Order: sequence, then structure tokens, then C-alpha cells
Amino acid sequence: QVKLVESGGDSVQTGGSLRLSCAASGINSGNYRFGWFRQALGKEREGVAAISSGHGIEYYTDSVKGRFTISRDNAKNTVYLTMNNLEPEDTAMYFCARQYMAGVWSNPSLYDHWGQGTQVTVSP
Repeated sequence: QVKLVESGGDSVQTGGSLRLSCAASGINSGNYRFGWFRQALGKEREGVAAISSGHGIEYYTDSVKGRFTISRDNAKNTVYLTMNNLEPEDTAMYFCARQYMAGVWSNPSLYDHWGQGTQVTVSP
């Protein structure tokens, strides 16, 4: 049974940093592209970053480039999202997910297994 568990969300002030973790079980996370998505209240789910299997190619949405870094530790079967210089606009529930179908990394319909989410709140 595949399970993804996110952690690391918190309430921080503008300019703060957080590192989110996504621990996978039931699969070898290193064999798949994994993505981080976020969903703010009243908004659609948005792709934030993804990392491919193999060479670990990274993808980012424009609004987080230069501030967020996605990484993975295959030995720990964990994917991370390091977030620096956080802004109030980053406030959302953050989810990790496994991409199971080839295609654009930011399309949530190409992901099958999702975690329960971890809340990030950034105050002005």
C-alpha cells in the first residue's frame, strides 16, 4: 500500500524559511517523478515544484523560482521542499504526490498518490 506523509508545515513571518518533508512508503520514490502542490483557500491546486527520477531534474513554478528548492533522499525514501524568503502569498496547504503518467509536471491529474497535506501560513 502506497502512503505519502507530509510534515514540516508551520506558521512563520514574511521572510522566514521552512522545510517540508514527504515520506513515502510502499514504493521506491526514487523510481518516480514527485511533485509538490499547494492549494490556498478558494483557489485551485497549483503545482509548486517537481523532481524527476534518475537525474533529479527540477521544475518550479515561476513564483517560487530562486526561493524554493526541491530535493530527494532516495535512501530515506523522502522528498523535500525547502522554502526560503516566504511571502504571505505562499500560504496554503501543501501536498506531495507521485506522478504516474507522463506529461506536464504541473498537471495534478497525472498524479495518483497524494499525501494528506501540511499547512503553511505566512504572516505579514
